[in-house]
Amino acid sequence: MEDTLKRLLAAEREANRITELAAHNAEQLVQEALQDARSQEQRFMARLPELRAAFIDKADQQAAQALKEIQRRYDERLEQLRQDAETNEAAALEAAFAELLRAEPLP
Repeated sequence: MEDTLKRLLAAEREANRITELAAHNAEQLVQEALQDARSQEQRFMARLPELRAAFIDKADQQAAQALKEIQRRYDERLEQLRQDAETNEAAALEAAFAELLRAEPLP
């Protein structure tokens, strides 16, 4: 019986040692994961100025393209209005003169 108790105590000590080792390994893994997360966060924070600059560059390019498009449409509309004015200028002048000639004289 004494041998059985000795074997049980030895098994319990071994189980405790294995449990402590597993707990230590788990804590080590947690610490490594935290360190890895901190490292990744630091790399990300270090890249923020670069990311912002790239975003601002892209936004500037899109804004410039939008302005070009607006200017192009404005120029097209202005040209159309000028053509319409030239086309209708003679008729408008004739209508204005006719109206002036029909108007009653001022006292």
